[in-house]
Amino acid sequence: MDRPDKLSLRKRLALRLHDSFRHNEAKTHNLTYLFWEATLRCPLSCLHCGSDCRQESGVKDMPVQDFLKAVRQIVPIVDPHRTMIVLTGGEVLVRRDIEEAGIALYEMGFPWGIVTNGYLLTPQRLQSLLNAGMRACTVSLDGLEESHNWLRQNPDSFRRAVEAIRLLPRTDLRHDVVTCVNNRNFDELPRIKQLLIDCGIKEWRIFTIFPIGRAADNPELQLPDEKFKAVFDFIESTRKEGKIKLNYGCEGFLGDYEMKVRDNLFFCRAGINVASILVDGSISACPDLRGRYIQGNIYEDDFADVWQNRYQIMRDRSWTKVGECAECEFFNHCEGNGLHLRNEEKNELAFCHLKRIMGGVSGK
Repeated sequence: MDRPDKLSLRKRLALRLHDSFRHNEAKTHNLTYLFWEATLRCPLSCLHCGSDCRQESGVKDMPVQDFLKAVRQIVPIVDPHRTMIVLTGGEVLVRRDIEEAGIALYEMGFPWGIVTNGYLLTPQRLQSLLNAGMRACTVSLDGLEESHNWLRQNPDSFRRAVEAIRLLPRTDLRHDVVTCVNNRNFDELPRIKQLLIDCGIKEWRIFTIFPIGRAADNPELQLPDEKFKAVFDFIESTRKEGKIKLNYGCEGFLGDYEMKVRDNLFFCRAGINVASILVDGSISACPDLRGRYIQGNIYEDDFADVWQNRYQIMRDRSWTKVGECAECEFFNHCEGNGLHLRNEEKNELAFCHLKRIMGGVSGK
């Protein structure tokens, strides 16, 4: 079989054009996606949680009006109709005032949606969110009943997630389901696919779990290289089948799998098109980026000014060309992988998708 690191001339030309596109995007840095980490509370205690969320968090929820004040600061520098705002957590639905935020965002012209584990998404709550202008919803499903409940550490989580998923096709929401693949659910992927098709779901995303938060201490969550590569073979075959639109998550340069397992070529848009406001007011990019990637705080800084004039660590990634990345022939296409997969203290790559794929090639 072809090696995943050997690219056709057509693909190499596409990647070079994409490199220019990415650099231009970094220069213009139009904000098109904003996450609000509305809470760190969650009714579940998932084994792979990157935020170590619990039913009672030591960090208080941010007041809705504090978040809205920051959003109003960016109105002059964005097109609200082209800037998606996603409410996440923790589990965002533990808050009863999400509708208040949603109505205000809708009135400002921003489309908004939620990411949820589905545990609290009843028909009544869904209708309340729709009445507040919600436009999109993502629900997590991480296996069939036993494996999902194991990962989510709750015996009712699978049932409630499936009930929530069945609600979505009855609405005009943009919706999808996300699945984090691990050793427990790897062999279930074909049956998960059929379950989602039977539920009427048209779009599905798959992620592989990276070792941060609680996942760092659980080796059962990390796929061996041969299974890691097999995930991409499954995605490619499912896309060819055409019964459900399946994409791999946004992270990681994938070599020859680029253009085969997701709609877009690899592009870590953190700090380029994506920002986040964390529960304590910190301003970052995707919510997984904390530590040295924090660019300010809404309680001290003007959000619009931060977006326009900071984030250079994310917009010029030449600093990532160190260690194994410095010798990699694909650095210009990857630029050090997704920033959440780098060791912040040592400035080194902690997780390389292409290396893992190559490790899973038979005979390699």
